[in-house]
Amino acid sequence: MKVLIVDDSSMSRKLVLKALPEGFATQITQAANGAEALDAFHDGLAEVIFLDLTMPVMDGFNTLEALKKEDANAIVIVISADIQPLAQERVRSLGAAAFVKKPITPEAMEKALFDVGLI
Repeated sequence: MKVLIVDDSSMSRKLVLKALPEGFATQITQAANGAEALDAFHDGLAEVIFLDLTMPVMDGFNTLEALKKEDANAIVIVISADIQPLAQERVRSLGAAAFVKKPITPEAMEKALFDVGLI
């Protein structure tokens, strides 16, 4: 499984890495914003994308819009501190498969992966 972790905080990216089940990812790529994420996706580095919403250059909402416009074949799980119902509704309408509240835990990661059928 090719995993892409997108967050402007290197600490948040490390927490996502730690929360992944052992052996889940065969390849892990990291990006600090949505523009880098789209480049990585176009390079074939993302089957599953863990996406933050609040980032410089290109935020998570714009990234989801771009992926939706391209009819991208990737599973996107949003991991964000913005837990407002409107934000959750918006990301789902843009194609996100799941929404997980920050800080992510291994239990929350496992539940999200189970809910979207990846484990």
